[in-house]
Amino acid sequence: MSVTHAAGFAAAGVVAGLKSTGKPDVALVRNLGPSTAAAVVFTSNRAKANPILWSQQVITDGIVEAIVLNSGGANCYTGAFGFQTTHATAEAVGAGLGISAGDVLVCSTGLIGVGGQDFRDKLLAGVASAIPALGVGGGHDAALAIMTTDSKPKEAVVEGAGWSIGGMAKGAGMLAPGLATMLVVLTTDAKLDPGDLDSALRHATRVTFDRLDSDGCMSTNDQVSLLASGASGVTPSLEVFTAAVTALCADLAAQLQADAEGASHNISIETINAASEDEAVEVGRSVARNNLFKAAVFGNDPNWGRVLAAIGTTSAQFDPYDVDVTMNGVRVCRSGEPDEPSDAVDLTPRATHVLIDLKVGTATATILTNDLTHDYVHENSAYSS
Repeated sequence: MSVTHAAGFAAAGVVAGLKSTGKPDVALVRNLGPSTAAAVVFTSNRAKANPILWSQQVITDGIVEAIVLNSGGANCYTGAFGFQTTHATAEAVGAGLGISAGDVLVCSTGLIGVGGQDFRDKLLAGVASAIPALGVGGGHDAALAIMTTDSKPKEAVVEGAGWSIGGMAKGAGMLAPGLATMLVVLTTDAKLDPGDLDSALRHATRVTFDRLDSDGCMSTNDQVSLLASGASGVTPSLEVFTAAVTALCADLAAQLQADAEGASHNISIETINAASEDEAVEVGRSVARNNLFKAAVFGNDPNWGRVLAAIGTTSAQFDPYDVDVTMNGVRVCRSGEPDEPSDAVDLTPRATHVLIDLKVGTATATILTNDLTHDYVHENSAYSS
């Protein structure tokens, strides 16, 4: 049941006609309490959609009673009218639930520039339909409603000792770091204050969603929200809770990677023995964003030279002629020279692992990405048509 697995939450997903497919496109998640503590991490893109601008104001006091999300239109670059639509959406949720509009997060996803009068009318009608549809069995419907180019909904649950966390996510492209480049809603019945929720969420997103770099493109709309009802009455330690949130985010991030647009390989780029964690991340991300490397993996070509070339563009500490590269268990490069034959590498499985040994420290980090395929180019060339 994803976001309704934890006690104290109800959800719904309804058809409002925002998408031409006739599938659900408006989702609503309600925190029934007794606590309404929350934390949110937003995209760092300077070009922020109207729902982001609204939600940044909402979360300042750490209190959220509901979150409404739509697919089928980003409501980004739609001017003052678009921001008024976001405000009206929160007002509609507030009026229908008897809560303050200032405690309602709003999220939108879809094509930039969509958010005119027709969009507003349909969205508000969707809110009106979603409110009476709220129920503890509505989590899956909500997960369906936030999908855009996704081929399947993303849901996950982690159980604690007398408490739990549930979550849903959408995203199949534009999965670059910068937090958060997807829509994610996490719910827990643990009893925690906004400060602890924020600490746990920021740690979790830093090592999961922020290391998912499918195509290097950052969205204008997306956010990760964590709502706590306190319905279990249990207050886990911050360390235990953070580990659980991190595990849940890692699960959802892996689902997002597996559903990336047109991908035929899920690539894990693990950098070890770096001087610092930040440098390990920088190296992995450089390889993940290298189109020549990604195209080679698509063609089942273990071209390790492209890995070294990508590392060389970073500011990380390393000796360019003392680096090892291993691909799917075969060390193809040792100390900057050819090692085992490239034809020993099997890149036909979807799962692809690249191990980079910088030999300068003890830090490590893994970046998740995908290959660059014909299907990815085709899907994104026709996205707005």
